[in-house]
Parts: sequence; C-alpha cells; structure tokens
Amino acid sequence: MAVSIKDTVVSEKDGPVHLEDVKTAESAGSHERRMLNEEDTRKVALRAKRKVDWRLVPVLGASTANRDRSQISAARIAGLDVELGINQGNRYSVVVLVFFITYFLFEVPSNIVLRKVGASNWLSFLCFSWGVVILGAGFSRHWTDVVVCRLLLGLFEAGFFPGSVYLISCWYTRYEIQKRLAVFYSINILAVGFGSILAYGIMQLNGKGGYLAWRWIFIINGLMTIFLAIVAKIGIIDFPDKIHLSRRPYLTPAEVQAIQDKLERDRQDAEYDPLTMAKAMDALGRWQLWLYSIQFMCITSIVYCLAFFIPIIIAGMGYDTGTTFLMSAPPAVAAVPWVMFVSWAADRYKCRAPWIVAQALACVIGILIVGYVRQSNIRFFGLMMATGAANGNIPTAIAWQANNIRGQSLRMVASGLQVGFGAIGGIYASTVMMEREAPLYRTGLWAVCGTQFFLVLSTVFLCVFCWHKNKKADKGDVVIEEMDGFRYTY
Repeated sequence: MAVSIKDTVVSEKDGPVHLEDVKTAESAGSHERRMLNEEDTRKVALRAKRKVDWRLVPVLGASTANRDRSQISAARIAGLDVELGINQGNRYSVVVLVFFITYFLFEVPSNIVLRKVGASNWLSFLCFSWGVVILGAGFSRHWTDVVVCRLLLGLFEAGFFPGSVYLISCWYTRYEIQKRLAVFYSINILAVGFGSILAYGIMQLNGKGGYLAWRWIFIINGLMTIFLAIVAKIGIIDFPDKIHLSRRPYLTPAEVQAIQDKLERDRQDAEYDPLTMAKAMDALGRWQLWLYSIQFMCITSIVYCLAFFIPIIIAGMGYDTGTTFLMSAPPAVAAVPWVMFVSWAADRYKCRAPWIVAQALACVIGILIVGYVRQSNIRFFGLMMATGAANGNIPTAIAWQANNIRGQSLRMVASGLQVGFGAIGGIYASTVMMEREAPLYRTGLWAVCGTQFFLVLSTVFLCVFCWHKNKKADKGDVVIEEMDGFRYTY
C-alpha cells in the first residue's frame, strides 16, 4: 500500500517541531520502560524470595530438629542413669560436656568443606551420620560407650548449625535475615519441646524386645534423624552462585539474578570470594568477631543449661516421671511466639542490641525465680520466661553479627567462630550445674546469670563503638567495611 508523501510531512499548521520536544518524548518513553523493568524485577525478586522461604528455611529447620539437645536428659530420666551408672559422681556432667569438645573444634573446618562439596551433599551427610550415632547410643553397654557416642555426635553435629546460618545469610539481606533465622531456630525449639512428649510416649515401650525405655528413646530418634537426612538431601538448595549446578534448579536464572542484585545493593558481597589463609587470618584478627562469639557463648550457656536440666528441675518440684516429661514441653512451645515477635520487631526497626539487653535481663529474672521461689507454679513461670528470653537471643545475636560484616569468606569464618563459641557455652553450663546441688542447682544458676551480666555490658560497649563509627562515616572521615554508605547496626 502506497503512502502519500504529504502524510509523512508535518503541516505548518501543526506548528514547528522542536528538538527539545523530541528528546522529551524519548525520555518519557525511556522512563516508562525503565519503570516497567523495575516493576518486573521487583516481582521476580519477590517470587524468588518466597520460593526460598518455603524451601530452604523449613527444610534446614526440620533437618536440625533432631539434634541431641534434650535426648540425653530424657534418657537419663527413663533409666539411663540407673542401668549404666550415669548418676554416680559427675558422670552425667562428663557425658554432657564431651559433646562440646568435638562440636567446638569442627565448626569452622566444616564450613570450608560445605562450600567445596555443596550444601545439600554436606549437610545431609552430617545429618545422616549423627542419626547413626544416636541409633548406636541405644545399644551402649557401659557409660563410657555413651561418652564415645557423645564425642562422635559433637563431631557430626558441629557443622550443621553454622553451615545453615552461613547458607541462610547468603540468600537474604541484612534486615530480612533475623525473621528467617527465627523460623529456622523455632522449628528446633518446637522439636525440643515436643521431644519431651515423644520421649514420654516412647517410655511406654519399656521392656519391649528386652530394651529399657532409654534405649528406645535413642533408637527411635536415631531412625527419625536418618529419615530427615534423606529429606535434607532432596530439599536443601545450594548457595546462589552454585544453584545452577543442580540437576533440577529450584530457581530460574532470572530469579537467582534478582536475589543477587538485591544482595549487591544491600551489602555488595553477592559474588563469592574464596577463603584464603590471608583472609582467614585477617578475619581472626578482628576483635569484634571474638566479642560477638563470646556474647554467643553467654547466650548458649543459659540455653543449654535449661535444655539439659529443665526435666531434672521440674522433677525436683515433686512431679512424677510422666508429668515431668509433659511439663517440659510448655516452656519450649511458649518460647516460639516470643522468638518470632522479637525477630520481626528487630528486622522491622533495624535494631538488635536493645532486644539482646532486654532478653538477657529477663533471663536473669526468670532464673532467680527458679532458684529461690518456693511455689512450683511461680517457679514454672520463671522457667518459661528464661527459656523464651534465652532462645530469643540466639537469632538476634547471629543476625547482629551478620549485619555488621561483609564478604562471603569473612561470613564463612565468622559464623563458624560464633556458633563454635556456643559450644563453649555448653561446656560451661555442664560444669557449673553440679550434680550434688540437684535439683536446685543454685551455684549453676548464679553462674549462668553472671554470663548475662557480661552480655549486657559488652552489648552496651559494642553499641557505643558502632554509634561512634557511624558518626565518623556520616562526616566522611571513614569508610565502614570498605563500602560507601554501609553503616553498622546496633
């Protein structure tokens, strides 16, 4: 079809066409296209985040749900101490303590292996291995057999929690992470709480097959853990830069890119930087990482104290074995909404330190109620308060450190070091809670209160440090973490 020339020529009646008008029209069109692209990118990023939320965090939480935090105390009440003589001298404290020796030593090395062999391969292997060890503990013939099993358990459990924290931190921005850590950790809290009820149910198998109830607790929990390892192998997704290597990638390339772009805008460390000896030594030379780790040790000392000794403390209130198991669940279950609310608020208002201080003081109040109040119902309330506050500080402290560092190699060392010091908190709790003071454990309770006082003071110190550094950065005197615009969270 022919086109008339006059149709292609602008009439003088239409007025002259200015170059500025053409540029304005082109600019408006370009701006509209850019807005559409940004909107599409936001939709892709939101879809990707939701997919990771529904896959990564729940699977990691479920896989770590059967870690041996409370099984040993349940087994003790179910007859372990009588049959193998765990109740003689300080044997129970030794059994609890040895776990943390290997747990501490293999935290950072495990994170290094994690990057090399892949998240699903390594974490599922660890889960399967500790399941086999728990299963084997059910066939112990001497109390030293339990000690050996606990050493191996510490070895295999060492890498899962810090590896999960490291993996989660590589998928989320600084003010998205605590809510996800809270979900991950809350699944474990619920497992501890309902594990007591499960243990009570398993106790009904006492004598079946010639095995006492404590053996069945280990055997059944071991088999459950092995099953969860299979779930972990199938369900865990790898790091953003390695997910494309999966046989069936869970995210599209566009979704992965949207997440990496978001991480780059947040802290400019979406790209993986391999860990070298020089980087490791530089990380270990940062005094802040050591202080964050010592703080985490203070938090875990009270968490482990409660996890290992709550059933014994409740039994000391005069309840029978069945009631003791059933009443061990409410403190853990009640801790979950506490943990979730604190984590939501901390992310929402971009602060960590005030929550750490408030929860540390709540721990002290709760512990002193347990140690010095006579009425059982009020003591039980103290247990619930201390359990909620102590567990609430776990994701808060981890998120605080994650907020204030940059670089994946540094993150690898930092998460391993911090969670590794959590093992020292377990050693501390198992040594200060002396058997001869059962069921009140007043010396031990004061000892863990002391860690909370240190936690408060060190948190105030770190707040002042972060505030001072941010002020200098605002004036242009310093660049924090080698990134313009980066500010410490406190």
